[in-house]
Amino acid sequence: MNPQRYKTGFWAGQAVALAGVLLALAACTAQAQAPSQPTPPQSAPASQGAPPASAAGQQAKPPSGSDRRRAAKLYLVASKLFENEKFEEAMRGFAQAAALDPSNANYALAADLARSHAATAQIQAAAKSRLRGDPAAARIALARALELDPKNAQVTEHLRELGDDALLGQPRPIYEQAANTAGEAAVLLPAAGAHSFHLRTGQHQVIQQVFKAYGVETALDDSIPSMPVRLDMDDASFAQATRVLSLVTNSFYVPLDAHRVLVARDTRDNRQKFLRQEFETIYLPGLTATELTEVGNLAKNLFEAQESVVEQSSGTLTIRAPASTLNAFNATMRELLDGRNQVMLEVRMIQIAHTNQRNTGVNMPQQITAFNAYSEEQSILNANASLVQQIISSGLAAPGDTLAILGILLASGQVSSSLFSNGVAFFGGGLTLSGLSTGPVTGNLNLNSSDSRELDQIQLRLGDGEAGTVRTGVRYPIMTSSFSNVSASTASIPGLTSAGSSSSLSSLLSSLSSAATSVPQVEYQDLGLTLKATPKVMRNGEVALTLDLKIDALAGSSINGVPVLDNRAYSGVVTLKQGEGVVVVSDLDKQESRAISGAPGISEIPGLNNLTGKDTQNNYATLLIVITPHVIRGTQAAGHSPMMRVEKSTPAQ
Repeated sequence: MNPQRYKTGFWAGQAVALAGVLLALAACTAQAQAPSQPTPPQSAPASQGAPPASAAGQQAKPPSGSDRRRAAKLYLVASKLFENEKFEEAMRGFAQAAALDPSNANYALAADLARSHAATAQIQAAAKSRLRGDPAAARIALARALELDPKNAQVTEHLRELGDDALLGQPRPIYEQAANTAGEAAVLLPAAGAHSFHLRTGQHQVIQQVFKAYGVETALDDSIPSMPVRLDMDDASFAQATRVLSLVTNSFYVPLDAHRVLVARDTRDNRQKFLRQEFETIYLPGLTATELTEVGNLAKNLFEAQESVVEQSSGTLTIRAPASTLNAFNATMRELLDGRNQVMLEVRMIQIAHTNQRNTGVNMPQQITAFNAYSEEQSILNANASLVQQIISSGLAAPGDTLAILGILLASGQVSSSLFSNGVAFFGGGLTLSGLSTGPVTGNLNLNSSDSRELDQIQLRLGDGEAGTVRTGVRYPIMTSSFSNVSASTASIPGLTSAGSSSSLSSLLSSLSSAATSVPQVEYQDLGLTLKATPKVMRNGEVALTLDLKIDALAGSSINGVPVLDNRAYSGVVTLKQGEGVVVVSDLDKQESRAISGAPGISEIPGLNNLTGKDTQNNYATLLIVITPHVIRGTQAAGHSPMMRVEKSTPAQ
């Protein structure tokens, strides 16, 4: 099926339905406003027969005006629900309107249309759930669609496809004893219970008595010698008794049926002669040629299945060995093919930086200038004699009025003096008139504060023992060296290689300087944070993380033009429970500086130093790294998985 075709059809149906709803809305409004008129009863079809008189009278009875008005209101509410794509609620509203006013066929048609759209919406929801890999939600949506519209063919088709997906998704076991076999091997069924044995007789009698105690008959091979042995056991099960018996008599048994065994001497020839060999073809898709070869070597070297053949083209392993060997080999392959654990590391890096700069207080003048007023006055007048003559000639001041002339010069801006810019305090008189000039007085009231918060959330999906690296920061270019070359052409030096004067040497030097090319050698350095994590899933379900953290930054100084880098590193191992977050790294930088500007002595007195100029800066930054491991694929059962032990014994020759 084509999802695009369904989507186009769905929106086309929406447009047609909206047009029908608007037309029906206009019709039902007109009917609700018009007075109710009796509707003549319609004659029933001849094929259905004439109904009774009473029933015909009740069926032909028109709805009352209140029912029509109520039906119209329900229709309006349901139409709004239909426009908001609430199809099931709209369907129920249309059905109620049709029940109140059966004479209006638009109500029933609108209910059928809403039912169709509700079923289509459920089909689309089922398709989305199927694409997301959620068959349970898809089945629920299709069941609801089938309940709404039982005759919808699309619902049946989607249910069939969902059933095909369920069949294809069933796991296939590697080794099935009952599949592709001519017949099952004989299984011995000894009697339950524990028995004690204290025997001193020949091997034949000891073997027969031990098996007979558990309800098993024995057939002895000629290789069993008739020599005396001693056997002492208390409260032994069948497995324990046969194990001790094989060690004492150096024998092994082969089941013939459920209650009979064949006992022979434990030699290599007897095992190849009497033990039943089973034949199996194991399919190993997805493995490379090298991996298939390793599987074949595993079967031959560890499980002693010498009759094993690897087919590279079909990806199969054909092996011939006893049933116990096949079972152990398949159990081992299950563990290997399940793959490694997979861990998702959720890394959150939280960085908080705060900067606070405060400048308060009053900056008092720190220097005072004393001068003689008469000398300073004469110095200004002598330096501006032409301007003084212009002022006198224009009649602005009298020739002897030096103060008026000086004021006009300063006011006009033609003459400036630092002594009179900040105010002057005079004292004395006559030729000894002197002045004191101080610096400016500045009041400060400034606050500059900034806060920044940064949150980086990163997810790493790693295999068991696989390393993952997270880098955040910038790549900073650092020039490590530079290469310069001069023009390859031979320089013509006047007076040495050619005729000329030494005055041409300057032009030669400028030409050589312009021809020189400097090529820098740049190396990019990672500045910021580099986090390397390697997860390892433990047997108890916890996750051991090997962490390597490195923070690189510029130190603020340089040597021969190369900046100095400041770095900090951390390395360690932390064990976490899956699903629980922990702060594995916490870094805090804090800087504080304070500068006081004021008069010596006074600014150092407690209490008075708050009135002088004070510049305070506080900077601190906090970095938190929170790691939460999630085991999204675990190849072993919850808790401690059972250990597998393969026993290898060499039969006596």
